[in-house]
Amino acid sequence: MFNIRKQLRGLYLSSVMGNLSLTGAWVALLAARGFSLVEIGIAETVFHITSILFELPSGVMADVFGRKKMLMVSSIMHFLGSLIMIFSNDLFMVCASIAFQALCYNFSSGTADALAYDSMKKAGIQDRFERFESNQLVIYRVCSGISTLFAGLALTIGYRLAYSTDLICCAVQLIVLSTLTEIGGQKDANDHSTLTRIKCCFTESFLFLRSAGRAMGLMLCNSLIGALDILLLFFLQAKLPERGIPRGGLGLALLFMETGGIVGSRLILRFPKVRYRTVFAVTAALVLTGLLAEHSASYIIMALGGFAAAVGDDALQVRTNAKLQKLFPSEQRATLTSVESLSFSLIMIVLSPIAGAIFTYW
Repeated sequence: MFNIRKQLRGLYLSSVMGNLSLTGAWVALLAARGFSLVEIGIAETVFHITSILFELPSGVMADVFGRKKMLMVSSIMHFLGSLIMIFSNDLFMVCASIAFQALCYNFSSGTADALAYDSMKKAGIQDRFERFESNQLVIYRVCSGISTLFAGLALTIGYRLAYSTDLICCAVQLIVLSTLTEIGGQKDANDHSTLTRIKCCFTESFLFLRSAGRAMGLMLCNSLIGALDILLLFFLQAKLPERGIPRGGLGLALLFMETGGIVGSRLILRFPKVRYRTVFAVTAALVLTGLLAEHSASYIIMALGGFAAAVGDDALQVRTNAKLQKLFPSEQRATLTSVESLSFSLIMIVLSPIAGAIFTYW
């Protein structure tokens, strides 16, 4: 008998193991090893190129071969990436490690949501998916905050020990994922060849997107707000010290801003009947407030602005993802969720240099 509580507990624990890390400040770890900012920028570029190239294929593979299997592949990619980084001694090996980390992201993004929604649908409780999504974002924000706080520890113990802890988390995550039940994906998979199933998944997803303008609109709205918030929080890491925040207070300020996401993801659950346009308007206003606060002379106001932006970002993401999962057909759920991730990546590529210029000169 299918146990939905066990399934969701497994997904939550897997999320904790996947997001809890001492290597979140990987840029600082590379810099401490003597890599230049140019070399670090090259590694970042490798991550984004790999992510864009494999975002859609990874979603298709999740729908064709199974969501549980691809989550396990994601964990294996993370393991391999960490292992390569431990033994890395040049830029090529660092880039190889970063590429595997990008593949880890690709194979997990949207796959857990697809498995969770179809599992909840099987149990007849899909109307509670918004709460699941909220819990997942809380896990992400808490783990990110913990990783930020322990960035100093990672620098102290060194990158090899730091990445070794990732290996342990990956091993635990694989054990947890092995206990999950495979749900959803393509029906009658054994009746068709692999290539036919992949082609069918691509075709059906394209036809759905072409006819579902509302879904594309939701994706773009959510991706735009998310990109603005992430870029704001990213540049605040550099701007807060310029405004005089004490060295010991930077980590606490970043953690405080992360908690804004927790507040937003829980707050939206209290307004289930509010129209999406209203939610978008309010969350966009919160992010805009954060962007304007960045120009304040006070680091306290800047941190409050970052907090407000995170509230808006995660509130909109919870509501958007719940609406999208209701629209997506089960057979292409992971693929279509990957389309949303791809739209976010493309928007980030466009906005990143623009935001860099704006935050530098304005």
